[in-house]
Amino acid sequence: MNQASKPVPDQDIALRLAQRLGAVLPAESLLSSAEELRPYECDGLSAYRRLPLMVALPETTEQVQHILRVCRELEVPVVARGAGTGLSGGALPLENGLLLSLTKFNRILEIDAHNHCARVQPGVRNLAISEAVAAHNLYYAPDPSSQIACSIGGNVAENSGGVHCLKYGLTVHNIMALEIVTIDGEVLSLGSRALDSAGYDLLALMTGSEGMLGVITEITVKLLPNPERAQVLLAAFDDVQKAGDAVATLIGAGIIPAGLEMMDNPAIRAAEDFVHAGYPVDAAAILLCELDGTNDEVSIEIKRVRDVLLKAGATEVRTAENDQQRASFWAGRKSAFPAVGRISPDYYCMDGTIPRKHIAHVLKRISELSEECGLQVANVFHAGDGNLHPLILYDANTPGELEKAEDFGAKILELSIEVGGTITGEHGVGIEKINQMCVQFSSDELTQFHAIKAAFDPYGLLNPGKAVPTLHRCAEFGAMHVHGGKLPHPELPRF
Repeated sequence: MNQASKPVPDQDIALRLAQRLGAVLPAESLLSSAEELRPYECDGLSAYRRLPLMVALPETTEQVQHILRVCRELEVPVVARGAGTGLSGGALPLENGLLLSLTKFNRILEIDAHNHCARVQPGVRNLAISEAVAAHNLYYAPDPSSQIACSIGGNVAENSGGVHCLKYGLTVHNIMALEIVTIDGEVLSLGSRALDSAGYDLLALMTGSEGMLGVITEITVKLLPNPERAQVLLAAFDDVQKAGDAVATLIGAGIIPAGLEMMDNPAIRAAEDFVHAGYPVDAAAILLCELDGTNDEVSIEIKRVRDVLLKAGATEVRTAENDQQRASFWAGRKSAFPAVGRISPDYYCMDGTIPRKHIAHVLKRISELSEECGLQVANVFHAGDGNLHPLILYDANTPGELEKAEDFGAKILELSIEVGGTITGEHGVGIEKINQMCVQFSSDELTQFHAIKAAFDPYGLLNPGKAVPTLHRCAEFGAMHVHGGKLPHPELPRF
């Protein structure tokens, strides 16, 4: 029987686990009471909650090795957790499992300014990297909205994006090497500081693997020189579809901004009320377009972008007059999620990615789905790379509204697939989107995913039941054809 379907371990297993881990961890680094476990019951996707059997907070790689070896011997599942800011339920614990928190791995181990890289532990905050290397006129490019709190290890596990990923790439494009610990307690080094490494690209495979293949204990990140100049334009539109079409037009013109973000009117009003960013609250949508480079490059590009946006139907185009106004424009966008939280008891954040040419169509369809479901939506997303973040507003205290929000979200994800996109751009699959994996991938593809999982974790103990569904689950979901009343590949685990 697979680990995720096992009942909660009996007291004997829990006692043996505590004794074995207590031999290498101080008492304050091993939590087991309900009060101690409560902060770990969910990640940012708070609609789903579950207390783990136990929480371990190691400080060294050797302690992680010991923890994983003990869990393998006792057949206890392990869920690794970073800062808990994830939005797909990837760090949701298991009642019969150990939650492995890496928050004490919070040191920047080395800054190599000459080679533009830094070696850091997984618990280091995303923003702390840029702060630490600012004196060298360097920064770390991927910047999720939660960068003030999210950890770099979690960013790697989810392949996080951010405002500036249009030009500079996702996490996978900005790391050079990883140190991971396998379920057997072995330490592996993946990648290098060279431009390329021999063999299979296991570094890319590990990025976005959601804690299913190994536990990350060290990361070497790329650093970039700060641009000579960065400037933001804000374009207002009286129609959401015009704004969506403007994104495709801008990229089609050969312009690659550092960041290109879009917000619709509900998101604009919420953000303006929250941070007073100076947004035009009567606009149906706004685009924020940041250009960076040398002074001359930015001056030329600003004029080009302004002309393209006005021809695309913008009613107004503003250019940030100074760094303070630039920061204000971005503060509104980066505060959009908490801002929307002020106008609704709850919201459900989706994360689909679509081809840019379909933005206008998808936004129109989301509006139609909103009417059909009777739930409002605030749209905030990385428009330049087609990464949508519709925020579905609901009240969990109203019976049935969470289920309506989940159904609405599922339809958005399936719409993303329909137009040639994917069900996640940076938040991962976790448990939230696992059914839609059945829609996006065939049985043969899922079989290969499970083969990769088994190569790294043959015991099925690392974050089981997340990210990759079994064929059994897909058949029950109704998204996969079952031949002759039998499941294809019945030998696969059925968690």
